[in-house]
This record gives sequence, C-alpha cells and structure tokens, in this order.
Amino acid sequence: MTNWQKDLPPIARERLARVGELTQEEKERMMDSEKVNSLLSEFYQGQIDPESLWNRLKEEGKPSLLREAQARLIDSLSFGDTPAELQRRRDGILAIETLKEEQNTPVVKLSLNLMEDLRKRYRAEIEQAYSHIRAEVERNPQLRVKQVQQGERTTLVQLTVDEAIKQLPQWQDFLSKHEGRYNQEFAEVVEKLKREPKSRTM
Repeated sequence: MTNWQKDLPPIARERLARVGELTQEEKERMMDSEKVNSLLSEFYQGQIDPESLWNRLKEEGKPSLLREAQARLIDSLSFGDTPAELQRRRDGILAIETLKEEQNTPVVKLSLNLMEDLRKRYRAEIEQAYSHIRAEVERNPQLRVKQVQQGERTTLVQLTVDEAIKQLPQWQDFLSKHEGRYNQEFAEVVEKLKREPKSRTM
C-alpha cells in the first residue's frame, strides 16, 4: 500500500480495492473528494465555522477542492433550513468564492439574497393568510365547533380559534400549495447558483 493510500479512510481504501488500479488523476480526484467529505462533515456538525473552512481550504490551495466544496455546499441548501443554518452555509459559500482566482461574488450574493427574500415572502404570505382566516373564524362561531364520534353518540366539542384554523380544509390546502410553490422556486435558484460556478470554470 502506497503512502497516499494510507491517508485515506478505511471506506475509501475498500472502494479503491474494488475498482482496481486507478490512474494518477483518478487517485487525486478520489483523495480530493474524501478531503471535501471530511471537511464539510465537520462544517455541517458545527465543529468548524465558515472562517475555519476558509482557512483549511486556503491551506490546500487547490482550485478543484474549492469548486467541489462550494458545489456541495450549494447542493445542501434547503428551503426547510433554519435561518441560522442557512446563514452558516451562505457564509461558507461566500468564503469559498473569495478564494477563487476568478471570483463572481456579486452574482453569488444575488442568488443567496434571492433565497432569503423567498423565505421572507413565504413567511409574510403565511402570516397574512392566517390573519385573514383567523378573522373569518372569529366572526363565525360554527367554525369553532367540531363533531366528535364517541361510540354511537356524536358530541360537539368547542375549539379554540387556533385549533379551528388548523383543521380547516382551506387552510391545509393553502399551506400545501404555498409550501410546494416556494420549495420549487427555491430549488430553481439553487440550480441556477450551481450552474454559475461551472460556467466560470469551463
């Protein structure tokens, strides 16, 4: 076993044994991929912050590592991320961008800002719709009553306004369609951001 193979994690060594002898380029690619896996694993678990990620990648000094780490970070973005997690990943993506020879920080920032705008609009529209439906439920006492089957008897149960809203089909339908639309828009921005770095390195 050569020195470079000893540095690989056991899983990577097993993988290497299965695929047989690789070219030098393939070996380097595999090593780079494992380095990125290890680095991003630490980042996702909160063991290192965006600044530490920047320092570690700067020490490596390889453009291919920068591209792969940034692409993986972009791919990990999700509409369901907490604001804090989205901010960490955003900071990581921008930190990596500053290490590239050919930077396009304004375009990357624009896409990341658009993601944040989508999340703000999503929350604002939910609050507006909830407020509108709440007013309707408060005006109509019948909407705050629920029939519950208990054996052969049917009992009427009084609901709070919030409980009544959550069981309304129109509210459930709104939430489903609203979330689906914004998830799709968010995914489109992520795809655009993923294509952007590639277009600069081709």
